[in-house]
Amino acid sequence: MGVKGMSLDMQDTIFKLNDIKNCKHIHMVGIGGISMSGIAEILHHWGFTVTGYDAVASEITEKLVRAGIKVVTNHDLSDINQADLVVYTAAIAQDDPELIEARNLKIPCVERSDFVGYLTRTYENTIGISGTHGKTTTTSMISLCFIEAGLDPTIQVGAILKELNGNYRIGNGPFFILEACEYVESFLKFSPKAEVILNIDNDHLDYFKTFENIKDAFIKYVKILPEDGLLVVNGDDSNCLDLLAHAKSKSLTYGITNKNTDFFATNIVFEQNGFASFDVYAKEKFYERITLSVPGMHNVLNALACIALCSEYGISKESIQVALNKFSGAQRRFEYLGSFDNIQVYDDYGHHPTEIVATAKALMNKTYHESWVVFQPHTYSRTKSLLDDFAKALLNFDHIIVTDIYAAREVNISNISSEDLVNRINSFYPKAVYMKDFSQIASYIRNSAKPEDIVLTLGAGTVTHIGPMILGI
Repeated sequence: MGVKGMSLDMQDTIFKLNDIKNCKHIHMVGIGGISMSGIAEILHHWGFTVTGYDAVASEITEKLVRAGIKVVTNHDLSDINQADLVVYTAAIAQDDPELIEARNLKIPCVERSDFVGYLTRTYENTIGISGTHGKTTTTSMISLCFIEAGLDPTIQVGAILKELNGNYRIGNGPFFILEACEYVESFLKFSPKAEVILNIDNDHLDYFKTFENIKDAFIKYVKILPEDGLLVVNGDDSNCLDLLAHAKSKSLTYGITNKNTDFFATNIVFEQNGFASFDVYAKEKFYERITLSVPGMHNVLNALACIALCSEYGISKESIQVALNKFSGAQRRFEYLGSFDNIQVYDDYGHHPTEIVATAKALMNKTYHESWVVFQPHTYSRTKSLLDDFAKALLNFDHIIVTDIYAAREVNISNISSEDLVNRINSFYPKAVYMKDFSQIASYIRNSAKPEDIVLTLGAGTVTHIGPMILGI
């Protein structure tokens, strides 16, 4: 392969992703990631030989193996030797032995977000869903509407979606629907025809440092849209509304509190599970009454974003209504796990104070006795910078258990601990406890929770293992 003949210092910059047609074998480092696995399946579908490495086996890697993709959990450098291109996730260190081997062999190495950017340009109509919160749920809603309408989209979503039997779908239509994450400004490498921006909030400050830098990233993202594109923004978020001044494309707004929007919801009522029904108005005219099968006011906003975009794409209100009613949530988005002794157990991915508040409000729309939350903070930097906000958000629950911080990509240069968060919560109201051991947490809840209570495990890390331990499954 000609691409192997590049000099070591130039290979990563000179390689053009359009040259992928000259490749036969693509190796993926970190293939078990939620986005990487979807890329792997797309490439496999296109006829490439795909191999991959991930540190741990998972449901996702097992699914890839069943599809005919070789995945190993111990480094197998023979796969590198045969590769024409290596794609790696940003979580992989630059001294990873597979990356070192690839560069020694002068094999081009491309970071995941650059490669996703290439994929967005292979589709006639890429739709990117971005924002600090709600990307996975809204991407799922939009995807199901396109499927219901028979538009046969390709999809990448950041969680397992039971309607897809996975986190991706390969379609034959011109539409590519995917989450567009702002972290390290990776979404600026994409080429969307339409953008949905759900909200802009303080997050990823380890990279952005200031909120203004976050907002500037979204401004740059909006400027990517072509003149014949579409921008859909949350009219209840003033920072999203500010983006309209930077768009050269058509734009639509939606809201609940802001009725001066193109799509808004009114007459919102919740049933005993916290699922909303509401009237949608489009351009101040009654559009349809929508009933959701996911809880919370935040999901009414997510549904409005979906409705605004899908209506612009010509999807009928009947298809939208059916798809939204069918959607019962993505994995780890207020996911019902089961019950014991008439105590319901849920699991949620929320790892930012705004998400915790939204989840707590959704829970309050349900019928229950008392609430229990097991929270695992995610990253030291986020815990440190938002400590007060986390404490106040968690006070919405009756019983609070905090376990150790999930480090993810970080080391603890912030000198912060979960005990600091517990102390801050208890300085407001003494109802939080720190517990390190997951089995101790499960036992404590089984012995302490009462019938008709609700238990919620919350966080983006390994806290998801506790729910099944409580349930004994």
